[in-house]
Amino acid sequence: MFEIVKSGGILMVPIILCSIVALAITIERWWTLDVRKIVPPSTVAEVWEWIRRNELSAERLRKLQRSSPLGRILAAGLANAQHGREVMKESIQDAASQVLHDLERYLNTLGVIAEVTPLLGLLGTVIGMIEMFTQVLQHGAGDAALLAGGISTALVATAGGLIVAIPALILHRHFLRRVDGIVLALEQEATRLIDAVSGGRPVEIREGARP
Repeated sequence: MFEIVKSGGILMVPIILCSIVALAITIERWWTLDVRKIVPPSTVAEVWEWIRRNELSAERLRKLQRSSPLGRILAAGLANAQHGREVMKESIQDAASQVLHDLERYLNTLGVIAEVTPLLGLLGTVIGMIEMFTQVLQHGAGDAALLAGGISTALVATAGGLIVAIPALILHRHFLRRVDGIVLALEQEATRLIDAVSGGRPVEIREGARP
């Protein structure tokens, strides 16, 4: 296996590095983009219970903000609920944009890897073919084994690039779809909060301070 990789030429080095980075991003995003961690089912019920009992305090808002991305968004809205629907909505949108930035972290890098590694493989193949034809010019084209070996060696780089790029592209699309689903769930919960607070009892935050 090492000999096959080595035969792909110097451009196999960045291709292998890209594969390591793609694997690290995949593991990190798979662990981070867990819907149960980002949109915990118990968070909304707990917030409604605080509001119903009039037990919403600055300390609980800080706890809510630290609990999860959904908690951060809800805390931003509740902290500004007394200023009206529009201010509350703007606060939620600001918090949601920060959460979205965190959810999409490293995904651009994964997408770049999916696009660049085939080009690196193609470049490696072109360089290998150039070297092969240089050998042919110097030693002649009589050795068919030399030609076949040179062509197979040149194609190793392309194969390596595709082996890295195809899974990276699939995972990039998968994570983008997962982020879209998470964002939709966050928007639904935030909209329910805005509608409920705007149309129901006013929210009072004890202890004065905001999270």
